[in-house]
Amino acid sequence: MKVTIYSIKAFERKYLEVANAGKHELVFFEQPLSKQTISLADGSEAICLFTNDDACPENLYELGKLGVKFIATRATGYDNISVSHAQALGMQVAHVKSYSPYAIAEHAVALMLALNRKLLLADKQVKENNFLLDNLIGFDFNGKKIGILGCGKIGSVVAKIMHGFGCEILVHDQVENQDLIAQYNVQYCTLEQLIKTVDIISIHIPLNSVTKYLFNKELIQKLKPGVMLINTGRGGVLDTKAAIEGVENGQIGYLGLDVYENEKGMFFFDHSKDQTKDPIFAKLLSLENVIVTGHQAFLTETALQNIADSTIYNLDCFQDNVLSSNIL
Repeated sequence: MKVTIYSIKAFERKYLEVANAGKHELVFFEQPLSKQTISLADGSEAICLFTNDDACPENLYELGKLGVKFIATRATGYDNISVSHAQALGMQVAHVKSYSPYAIAEHAVALMLALNRKLLLADKQVKENNFLLDNLIGFDFNGKKIGILGCGKIGSVVAKIMHGFGCEILVHDQVENQDLIAQYNVQYCTLEQLIKTVDIISIHIPLNSVTKYLFNKELIQKLKPGVMLINTGRGGVLDTKAAIEGVENGQIGYLGLDVYENEKGMFFFDHSKDQTKDPIFAKLLSLENVIVTGHQAFLTETALQNIADSTIYNLDCFQDNVLSSNIL
């Protein structure tokens, strides 16, 4: 089966090729799916997407005219795909239901540690032969309260890690995990209770109509003053302008982001020679006590192999007319 793979990156190609083992004809393109690149899928029964690809109703309609019948996304989230429109066009859509939850959970904790112990500033000072410690005071995680928003596979690993630090763990989720309660003394609570009482918040929820800008100006004003806020979920969950204001007025004491609401077209590319065109992002980067990474939390060897294996499995199922367990 011929498969057009959009938005391919050098770091993931080898994993897909190994997982494929020559079964499908994979045609790789660096360009994301857009109105201008639809024609790249001509002759393919399936396309493979990533987070930057625009599978809007109009583009899906044109893809259908080319004969595309199956969409496999190399991600767990699929807010960039109009799934209902794809289904109405007779297309099947499958995602990567899960991959190494440790990858993202560990990155979230890495952001916490780097912010708390001011590792970027410490590294900068030492390289300048400055060994003063006055500006490097952090706090013990032990005894602090961490709030985990969304406690599925990733959030559960965060709970496990932070329990090891000696944190009191509060969770807001629709489903209570009894194992987490038994093993790590996790306390489930309302969102209102969580945001008002915890010292650290780690976000692990999908982006949808309910969670869009969940962390807006009104909610941020209710946070415990000086809170550490970590988002490795989806950028659109956080109103960046409101978060910037929160950092400036001290409501947010530390901000760690691996995602950004306007990252499309910017993240995953080298813009080092370009002038920043996004004033909100430029402002974000100028703030102290803020660390931003470019959507790399998933980027471990284990996770990349998991994603590749799941993607090829989805393509195999479509070719063999078998319903994938990852179908949407």
